[in-house]
Amino acid sequence: MKCHRCGYEIILEPGRKIFRQDICPKCEVYLRCCLNCKLYDPLAWKECHEPQAERVNDKEMANFCEYFIPADDNKVSGVSRADDARKKLDDLFKNFPSKE
Repeated sequence: MKCHRCGYEIILEPGRKIFRQDICPKCEVYLRCCLNCKLYDPLAWKECHEPQAERVNDKEMANFCEYFIPADDNKVSGVSRADDARKKLDDLFKNFPSKE
């Protein structure tokens, strides 16, 4: 699993659960939160694919959700949308020859 904020790769031992107080060793945010859950989807109702889950207002805070499943990939990047768009534009135009 990767930290939702910094992208740090967290290697979980087989069968090890993420507990409410567990934090990222790099940026110290909570790991057991909606943003690190496989069921999290910002476009879904209550922003979760589990219909029986209670609504969580702060998706970054640790919670006691019994449906938590550590996500394999990040749905939230540590980079802002503007920075991401700028990088994509730079990548798109870097192969064009300069007019010098």
